[in-house]
Amino acid sequence: MTFRFPLKSAAIGLAALAFGACAAFADQLDDIKKAGKIVAATEMHYAPFDMLKDGKYEGFDRDLFDEVAKEMGVTPEYQDLPWTSILPGLEVKKFDFVLAPVTYTKERAARYGFTRPISDATVALVQKKGGALTKPEDIKGKTVGVQKGTAQQKQLQAYAEKIGGATVKEYGTPDEAYADLAAGRLDAVAGSAPNLAYLAKTRPDQFATVSPPFGQPTYFGWVARKGDGDTLIAAVDAALDKIAKDGRMKKIQEKWFGVAAELPAKMPV
Repeated sequence: MTFRFPLKSAAIGLAALAFGACAAFADQLDDIKKAGKIVAATEMHYAPFDMLKDGKYEGFDRDLFDEVAKEMGVTPEYQDLPWTSILPGLEVKKFDFVLAPVTYTKERAARYGFTRPISDATVALVQKKGGALTKPEDIKGKTVGVQKGTAQQKQLQAYAEKIGGATVKEYGTPDEAYADLAAGRLDAVAGSAPNLAYLAKTRPDQFATVSPPFGQPTYFGWVARKGDGDTLIAAVDAALDKIAKDGRMKKIQEKWFGVAAELPAKMPV
């Protein structure tokens, strides 16, 4: 059976479908604005980005996103979740936004929308103070801890294969890996350079970084769902642009990292 429609009617129908699709993509930001709040999830055991001090949430991400929320005119609400449940939780809409720093990879970019970079994420190593490592290659034949499910884990495994082998031990949180390192059960821990620099700076009697970082230069961003989160990413990026230009980003970097760093205005791909 053949159906025939006037061209005018078909054009109107297509326009309505296109409008409906655009409206659907705008729904998340619209809903956030109407609710007056944005629910953001992170793992509060990832210093200096996210951590708990005397039961209170603080860190680089908290300070920076508080400013973003002000620019957006909404109140932020923060959830503390295990890292391995955060990206799956975003996909099933348990919250609006991932505030945990997410290392950009092409595979992740195919599934999630990324903001502009919020920090360097290049992978590096930390060892116990007085350890024998003088360069990254020295982990050959050693045991290295890393947080499970991270881009740093993948880079460590690839690097270990490249240099001839190292035992990679996975942990649920970086703090668990640091505890084993301090206890002498590991030779090193791999993680992002900013995290490890902060660890060595705040606990210099226990830990020391191994220079230089060994991974490809990469960046952390925040993420939202693709499609319905596209307008949310655009709004967050607009706020980050303003915060970077007026000097607030620099002050927050200096507070938590000790130095300010120039970051690309867009995520390198």
